Amino acid sequence: YGALAWLRTRDDVIKDRIALQGWSNGAMAALAILDHEAPGISAPNPERGFRGALIFYPGCRVQLAKDYRPYAPALMFVASNDEEVAPLPCNQLAERVKARGVNDFEMVWYDGATHAFDDPGKRRQSVAGNRHALSDSMVRSEQFVQQRLRSSNQ
Repeated sequence: YGALAWLRTRDDVIKDRIALQGWSNGAMAALAILDHEAPGISAPNPERGFRGALIFYPGCRVQLAKDYRPYAPALMFVASNDEEVAPLPCNQLAERVKARGVNDFEMVWYDGATHAFDDPGKRRQSVAGNRHALSDSMVRSEQFVQQRLRSSNQ
């Protein structure tokens, strides 16, 4: 939240349209930052905090073990064959968040994709599931940003 405060001091930043994006460990941090009980901010909401988050292949066990409810929209991308973090806890988390009445928390499950599916290198992109996940996540990410961060004047 210190970084958010600093960004809002800058003239080259649209202060009410700042979102998070994180991969792997950074995705786990993004989940924690969006929690309705996030440390570093009181009474968080999209106007006081972040407007949303793109979350790529996180581990979700910490959030699964608590009453996790994000205060801002989130789009989470999960690889079914992730070899670094267990993907099923994220699926369970998404179901629990929806059951708690949070409607703007979406999880996209990519069958056959692995951790770091969006790495453009030959090794990762030799996996068909990764190629699909990379192209689909780019389109969905762009749509998420356009829907959640555009100005009311646009």
